[in-house]
Amino acid sequence: MYCKNVVLIFLFICVFFASEGLCEVKCIDAEGEAIIINNDTPSAKAEAIARAKWAAVEQVVGVEVKAQSIVQNMALIDDAVSKNIRGFVARYKLLQQENRKDTMWVKINACVEPVKAREAISSLALNNSIAVFIPARKPKVVKEFEEKYKTPYSKTQRSGLERKDEYDETNILSETLIGRLTEYGYTIVDVAPTNAVDAREIESAIKSGNFMTMRSLMYKFLSNILIIGSIDYTISTRKGQDIGYGISMPFNNVTVRLTYRIVTRDASGKTNILAADTADGKGMSLNVEDAVANGMKDLAAKLIPVVIDKVGQHVKGIAKKIQIKVTGVNDINTNFEIKDILQNIAWVSNVEDKGIGEFIVSYPENTVYLANSISQKGFQVVSFSPYSITVKYQK
Repeated sequence: MYCKNVVLIFLFICVFFASEGLCEVKCIDAEGEAIIINNDTPSAKAEAIARAKWAAVEQVVGVEVKAQSIVQNMALIDDAVSKNIRGFVARYKLLQQENRKDTMWVKINACVEPVKAREAISSLALNNSIAVFIPARKPKVVKEFEEKYKTPYSKTQRSGLERKDEYDETNILSETLIGRLTEYGYTIVDVAPTNAVDAREIESAIKSGNFMTMRSLMYKFLSNILIIGSIDYTISTRKGQDIGYGISMPFNNVTVRLTYRIVTRDASGKTNILAADTADGKGMSLNVEDAVANGMKDLAAKLIPVVIDKVGQHVKGIAKKIQIKVTGVNDINTNFEIKDILQNIAWVSNVEDKGIGEFIVSYPENTVYLANSISQKGFQVVSFSPYSITVKYQK
């Protein structure tokens, strides 16, 4: 009787909460391809199927950045994820396969569980990958007018603007910020060109503290850091405005204000606010559009050093110690050579020599990326776990 009640409760949950993805499984067609090495067709077929599975997972999750563009060794990815998350592809059926000279191509129908698929994709997110989305409300002047008239007692002057505001999702501030972060070696994803989210939706998310939009952007762009904000402007004094003593303002004086958050995600997927603040910049010019542009330049000069410092401290703080064991090392010179290779891998901050063929590496990313980088240097990866990698040295 007890088991029957449990089954009924589970069915109830599946019926009424399917929209939450608790019991939902999506079946879609996907393709994969792999190179045939040394006429080993079975291994190429297995790799092609693994790639097709990942293509299906990415379709279900709706990612904008493909895993293949981050890590080329899909066998390492499949191994890394399957150790932590099993069953995100519930089942699959091979529909077609073709031997195309040096490659094996397959087409499968894969049934994917969205919740587990999202977790699988999320585990591949880069800590040095930053998604940036800072839309700006900017003015578009439709009409500018100036009126002068006299009364029996005084002379009056009136000026004003008729404008139609619009959102600019790629603006001076966001482009300058992306450029500077790229110079520091971060992998930057500009969310704006993808139309993944609306500017007003971002403004609402910032004001309300709603993390759903922010979390979905992290999933889509395989990022663990999100810089998100909105820019507005105010005309403090208009050109031609009377500022006292019979003096008219010769320029438009504009204040540009930014509200932003730097949001990160820890290993468990929990969203944390790294920084939340407001900043402003001043700009003057003969026309309002140029005044706003100058204000954004002033804002960028103040804000960017602060953002880079916050992000840099975060990435440095999450670096972990990974033990590297290298087999086939027999002398000191080779050991020094390998240490030099490890020190020149991207995002490796420190390498400690612990003996012949043994090193401790400080690295802020997922271990699979370090294993992949080492394999690209000519080493053969024997095994790896979150805190240790064993490789074979091939001179």
